[in-house]
Amino acid sequence: MYKFYYDEVLDESPKVAREHERTALEKSIELLQAAEQRGAQSREAVDAIYFVRKLWGIFIEDLAKPENGLPDKLRADLVSVGLWMMRETEEIRHGRSSNFAALIDVSRTISEGLR
Repeated sequence: MYKFYYDEVLDESPKVAREHERTALEKSIELLQAAEQRGAQSREAVDAIYFVRKLWGIFIEDLAKPENGLPDKLRADLVSVGLWMMRETEEIRHGRSSNFAALIDVSRTISEGLR
């Protein structure tokens, strides 16, 4: 586990912050791929859904802050993507979908955009 002091996190450069976000997205992709292979009712799916929902909750919370430096349009678009990701994970959780591929594709696209 990594331990960060609050002051260290505040002092992170945007480049370092993007790298942390990209790393988290890559982890979500790995979990989603394992879930896709094992099926929507597997333990891997539960783990992936939990991680994706938690991650996007954090992203959305940050995007909603007025001090977030991204342009308003981009922030709104990313919030929309995050809400879609959360809805889609709920559909999988309730057995109404098994569309892990779309979640993986969106996560990969955003991860690549952070490079």
